[in-house]
This record gives sequence, structure tokens and C-alpha cells, in this order.
Amino acid sequence: MYMTKNGSITSRRDLLTAIAIAPVGIASPWDAAIAALPHHDEPVVLRRTRAGRDESRFRYHNAESFFLGLEKGIVRDQRDRLYQTGIVLQLGLSSHLFDVGFTDQWCARHVGLNVARSLAYANASGFGFESAEFDLLVAILSPYAKWRSPQSREHAEHPPFTPEHIRMLTRVLLDHVHHVTGHPRPRGWNARCA
Repeated sequence: MYMTKNGSITSRRDLLTAIAIAPVGIASPWDAAIAALPHHDEPVVLRRTRAGRDESRFRYHNAESFFLGLEKGIVRDQRDRLYQTGIVLQLGLSSHLFDVGFTDQWCARHVGLNVARSLAYANASGFGFESAEFDLLVAILSPYAKWRSPQSREHAEHPPFTPEHIRMLTRVLLDHVHHVTGHPRPRGWNARCA
């Protein structure tokens, strides 16, 4: 729920509907929060589209798919686990970003592989996922490509989170993406969780 300027409360879905039907050029309710981000350097016009919604669902389902190896404990190497966790989190967060109207091209230029930046844009646009532990995790992971480098070995040996804790935080984020976007779980999701 969000408080409007006149003091009334509105839902996220009502805000997104208003963005989807508003003529181009009308400000989104999140413009000020997005503009206040320290790394924000180019305006973004949020416009919800069917294609963006489809890409959002595709990203969420891919996040769940990539998470399966982590969830089952198949990924054993710490650096690979951190790298794959970064991919999962970035896919989940971009699902929200595409849902509210960010484009793939804009995200590629301004977010890249930086999960912390993705989380900041998501929260500035109504995602509502506040957690000090999660903030620390995404700061460690960002940009997640660094975990593919041989130099990352010494940093990966003493992470502040256990693999189980990382899995738990990742599951909480993916459940939040599912809830906020309203996307259905991927086919077979119930069977794999049983």
C-alpha cells in the first residue's frame, strides 16, 4: 500500500494500472524516489506494456529455474554458488523492473550485473523489499561477474553467510517477486518443492 499526496492509500496494482493507461509523459509515482538514487544519471520513463509483462514473467521463471541447482545443493564450489546466486537475484529483481516499465536496454546500460543497483531501482519503484541481511548479500555479490574471476577465490573462502542462509535469503526474494508481480509459479514448481 502507498500513501498518495492527498493522504489516501492506494495499492501497488492500482498504481501500475494507472501507469499502464496514462498517456506518455505523465510522471510515475516513483519518479522522485528513482531520481534520488545516488547512481541515477539518466531519466527513465516507466511505461507498462504487454511485452514488458511477458519479459517479466520469463525472467521470474528463469530465476526459479536457475535457483533449482542452488536449492538442491548441487552447486558445491563457493565461487560458482555466489555467481549463480547473483544470476538468480538479478533475474528476480529484473522481473519486477520489467513489470513496472523499465526496459531491457535501459537496465543493460544503467544496472548491468550490479545486483545492489537492481535492488535499489526495484525498491524505488515499489518493490518494497527491505532487509539489512539482503542488502549485505547483494553488496557482496555486486557485480556478480566478479565471482568468475580467479582473483575472487580468497574472498569466497570466508563469506559472512552459510550456503543455507544464502539459499534462504534467495528463496525469500523469489517468493516476494512472485507475490509482488502476481506471476504464476513455473510448471512443476509444486512437485519440486515436495
